[in-house]
Amino acid sequence: MHHLVTGGAGFIGSHLTDALVARGDTVTVLDDLSTGRINNLQLALSTGNVEFVEGSTSDAALVNDLIARADSCFHLASAVGVQLIVDEAYDSLIKNVRGCDVVMHAAANHDVPLVFSSTSEIYGKNSEGALAEDSDRLLGPPQRSRWSYATAKAFGESLAFGLCNDRGAPIKVVRLFNTTGPRQTGAYGMVLPTFVRQALDGSNLTVHGNGVQTRCFAHVSDTVRAILLLADTDEAVGEVFNVGAGIEMPIIELARRVIEQTGSDAKIELVPFDEAYGDGFEELGRRKPDTTALTELTGWQPALNVTHAIEDVIAYEQAATEFAAADVALNGSATGNAESNLAIASRFRTTEHTS
Repeated sequence: MHHLVTGGAGFIGSHLTDALVARGDTVTVLDDLSTGRINNLQLALSTGNVEFVEGSTSDAALVNDLIARADSCFHLASAVGVQLIVDEAYDSLIKNVRGCDVVMHAAANHDVPLVFSSTSEIYGKNSEGALAEDSDRLLGPPQRSRWSYATAKAFGESLAFGLCNDRGAPIKVVRLFNTTGPRQTGAYGMVLPTFVRQALDGSNLTVHGNGVQTRCFAHVSDTVRAILLLADTDEAVGEVFNVGAGIEMPIIELARRVIEQTGSDAKIELVPFDEAYGDGFEELGRRKPDTTALTELTGWQPALNVTHAIEDVIAYEQAATEFAAADVALNGSATGNAESNLAIASRFRTTEHTS
């Protein structure tokens, strides 16, 4: 089969692309590289079974051409990360909304099955226990930029369900909860790679707020496996499924675990939310998924835990540092050449996990 993966140079998208290629499929990746990195695709591109197209999901003519020759589409392209959404609220909102509209209508017009990647952010401030797919949404006021991302993703879900109901479009929706792992960047507020980078650099680990807020961290390989199971299940059409781990961890405990697993002497530094993100930012006390629907339909269960995720992020960041240093020694600067990127990717791919 041939797949179109929008946002395929991003963190989750590149792992999904690897998984599709590993099972013998071919992939076209569409990415504008605003938050994705071509380095993430070095392993996939080296197989000869991946085509990379630099472009925007808002380009209707380009998207139509790519959809027309695909057997399925995974729409992951999105402006992501708390820091990016806060800093660029308008651009992020418009980019997400327009991209959804263009990609979903093209898929519907060509009757191409599509999986849309949504987010747990659509639940807003609702943090009452494990959230099911039909749990209520509770959003803050629109003038607080955090909620623009939730609004954009909710629009995407509504569009998906509308096209399913009105035109019979074969669209499925996945709501992802705090996926983490190698290739994720801390540049836009992602907490685990930020902590690991700080620990490896010998810096204090900056925990926002008091650190007692909890999250459930899913390893990217488990998330990708869930996405593929749903993509291959006809009964998932027109439905939405939570994807995430079920074990809650306070953010301050995550920081402690990173310090322990890196062997760092770093300390934990508490930073107020308004200092980190500016006035008007709202943080959530907890975010836990109910994944009963996913498990009952596909049998999916997480195979890895947060210890594995920390281990893999440490290995990836150490490899990136090692090869960057080698580049500097050879070239006088870190070139990020394809050979180094491929070596980093290959090192992660050979990581073995034990329960």
